[in-house]
Amino acid sequence: MAFVVGVRFKPAGKMYYFDNSGLDLKIGDAVIVETARGVERGLVAIDKRDVSEDQLVLPLKKVIRKASEEDEASYRQNKAKEAEALEICKEKVRAHDLPMRLIDVEYTFDMGKIIFYFTAESRVDFRELVKDLAAIFRTRIELRQIGVRDEAKMLGGIGTCGRILCCNNFLGEFAPVSIRMAKEQHLSLNPAKISGTCGRLMCCLKYESEMYDSKKPEGKKGGKNNPRAGESDKGSDIGAGGS
Repeated sequence: MAFVVGVRFKPAGKMYYFDNSGLDLKIGDAVIVETARGVERGLVAIDKRDVSEDQLVLPLKKVIRKASEEDEASYRQNKAKEAEALEICKEKVRAHDLPMRLIDVEYTFDMGKIIFYFTAESRVDFRELVKDLAAIFRTRIELRQIGVRDEAKMLGGIGTCGRILCCNNFLGEFAPVSIRMAKEQHLSLNPAKISGTCGRLMCCLKYESEMYDSKKPEGKKGGKNNPRAGESDKGSDIGAGGS
């Protein structure tokens, strides 16, 4: 068993566990932790608890300290610099005439790396761009290509339900979504009605899927009264995705 806390680095980001053997932390506390990409600042989302080692990714990184006022000031300065870094990178992308769209940028807490997130329809040769950015910022540069679901999660927006996108609001990770879930819930298979702003199947199709599965008669796929039980997978070319 290990004493751990769950930490998130973004409000709707993935949860990571860290070793917390000697600190008194509670939910909402800002902490400085060691991660695979350097020293980072995050917020405690799950308070201290015992977790068996088979549920953890080992070796477990440690919480270095509870964030001080100086740490928080440094974090705010990094956030202020990100907007400027994004504009500089956009100018360089235009200068190199690269077929890519910049979405977001992140400084690691220790300023050891800047990560630029972008979308593109195909692979992009950005080696010269990285050289230019490294010369300007004097630190390590990473350009990370993301998909349409991650783009929607980062940018946010309003779904067809009129609420903030689930992926941007509270979903820590994307769950697999299939056209079968829409069929079992007797929904229209019109792509425009079951696709999110990212163009993929809405994440919320997953929410009631387990309930529908539990109501299916034994051995009856889709249920004997399902009007679509005999239909083929029309529209199965729609990619699984988020709202």
